[in-house]
Amino acid sequence: MRPRRPPKEIPPPLELECLKVLWALGEGNVRAVQRQLEPRRKLAYTTVMTLLDRLVHKGGATRRKAGRAFIYAPLLEREVVRRKALRELADSLFDGSEQLMLSYLGNGLIAQPARSVEAAEERLDAALL
Repeated sequence: MRPRRPPKEIPPPLELECLKVLWALGEGNVRAVQRQLEPRRKLAYTTVMTLLDRLVHKGGATRRKAGRAFIYAPLLEREVVRRKALRELADSLFDGSEQLMLSYLGNGLIAQPARSVEAAEERLDAALL
């Protein structure tokens, strides 16, 4: 068995989708995770198994043998991942300012459709100043 690597700050998108399912279920086998993902994403059984195994090897989930199947459970907590994602967003787009990010989000700019790329860039520039 390969040594576990420390988990990344935020799992990649497909691994995060699997982790969201595990948070909702508490624990589950590959088939259960695949079924929960199916309305949003049609992924092959082997793809879901690979994603769950990656989560285990990165320290984001655990697995235990139950008969012939493995049962997966989340190790990363939802709130910890959310905080890290928000911190990353603030650092990358708002110069590390949580206040600037909250102000931007509070203005409802996400819900307003941009009439053009230029208009969206102007609003972002104004928010960053």
